Amino acid sequence: MTSYAFPVALTRPALLEKTVYIVASGDLRLSANTAGWSTQRQLEADFTGAVERFGYAVHRAHDVNTATGHGFIDSQRAGLDVFRNIPLDAPLVVVDAVWQYSHHVLAGLRSHRGPILAVANWAGDFPGLVGLLNLTGSLTKADIAYSSLWSKDFSDAWAVDKVGEWLDTGSIRHDLSHVRDLGALPNTEEVRLGRSLARQLRDEKAIIGVFDEGCMGMYNAIIDDELLNPLGIYKERLSQSALLAEMYTVTDAEAQAVRRWLDEVGFTFHFGPDDAADLTEAQVHDQMKMYVAAMRIADDFGADAIGIQYQQGLKDMVPASDLVEGLLNNVQRPPVYSRDGSRELYAGAALPHFNEVDEGVAVDALVTNRIWSAMGLDPANTLHDIRWGEQYGDEFVWVFEISGAVPASHNGGYDKSCGRRQPAVFFPKGGSTLSGTSKPGEIVWSRVFIMDQVLHVDLGRGHVADLPEKETQRRLEATDKQWPIMHAVLHGVSRDQLMARHKANHLQVVYAPDADIADRALAAKAALFAELGVLVHLCGDVNL
Repeated sequence: MTSYAFPVALTRPALLEKTVYIVASGDLRLSANTAGWSTQRQLEADFTGAVERFGYAVHRAHDVNTATGHGFIDSQRAGLDVFRNIPLDAPLVVVDAVWQYSHHVLAGLRSHRGPILAVANWAGDFPGLVGLLNLTGSLTKADIAYSSLWSKDFSDAWAVDKVGEWLDTGSIRHDLSHVRDLGALPNTEEVRLGRSLARQLRDEKAIIGVFDEGCMGMYNAIIDDELLNPLGIYKERLSQSALLAEMYTVTDAEAQAVRRWLDEVGFTFHFGPDDAADLTEAQVHDQMKMYVAAMRIADDFGADAIGIQYQQGLKDMVPASDLVEGLLNNVQRPPVYSRDGSRELYAGAALPHFNEVDEGVAVDALVTNRIWSAMGLDPANTLHDIRWGEQYGDEFVWVFEISGAVPASHNGGYDKSCGRRQPAVFFPKGGSTLSGTSKPGEIVWSRVFIMDQVLHVDLGRGHVADLPEKETQRRLEATDKQWPIMHAVLHGVSRDQLMARHKANHLQVVYAPDADIADRALAAKAALFAELGVLVHLCGDVNL
């Protein structure tokens, strides 16, 4: 008789009575996990104190790794191993004070049957809030039920009450009254323009060049072709290794010409002598080669927008891609020519770049570029991380920070922008940022995301506050001082409303010359998305 090796059925531990189980999803990079571990321990202690007020115990579902010196789940495999030992019906909390890779825990959360809560501490020094928003956006895309919560130290009455609500009911209700579905649109030139541009996109189609998909565990940043293609947008799947290979073909003279252009328009690099800690000339020289290489590959494939992953793979090979990305997103930028020198590539136009290959950003950047260009406006737009924020005077002013670069026009020009070395903890090969303080002005903000297996977009209005230099520096010191910062005020949307609703760590912003034009451009954008079949939601005070 044949003997087969049947697997042994998985046996999970028994559920502990009146016990909350917690896990900590972390970064893939040891340096980042090590740097954030002490902050994570404090957050877990603060959250445990809030839970214990209600007579519950807290059980940490995985130990500190003695080899790495931290207690984060730092890979998908580690996440699978941890979740094998969690009772399926346990009340489960993902506690994160740092950036985390959502796919480390997504497999376990998909099959978990108990209530799920994601929490972060309200602080700027480590990007736990950014990690929280990516996790909740990923859970939304995956159709996994969850609740979310945030607090400075989980001692305030609001947060403690919400913890109690979750323990009692398995969910938390937040105020989402600022969101309304798009109704009937007025018969205006802007609405006609948006619909016309939508029909053009659907009929003539566009290509987004994706240099390796799925950056940093951002499951929510991948839009399947079945959702993307009906918009008229198609992916050209490219490899970062091809970008590296193309960099080798760019001559030193071509790189020096790009650098010369930046020097002539007044861009300032902050150089130092130590390659491991400072920005160096050699790092910037390589970035100039990457800029030329990226544009040539985009031209090869006829791409209307491109996205470079960078954070995995390239980070160990070459300096950061961020300066390149900021240049691409600006209309005024160093000229790049075809390999034979006969053509200027994308002359007089931005080549929209979706940082960290976030395809929700790709759709938004492409659409925004076309609308603003058709209206004769500066189409430079960019994502930002929703990093943190505090009250300043009569306004709640968000700290929006992209981890490296914005279009120079957002800062008021290249002469008001500068380049600083990317932090070594995230970027071992260095590279320059394109930093500065975003200028005061009117903005339209947005986010394209997947919910209930279809595409949605949230649209809102806001302005960029003009804070004193001392306050700007305080906020930079409280977050990452090397990165560009935007002092954003969202009209009619409170701190907690944005956190409860927003389905991504990224938010898209674009300027308009004044409030009236911003309202008109938003109407065109709403009309375009609606014509494409995307479900449009207006957030806060929107004059439409």
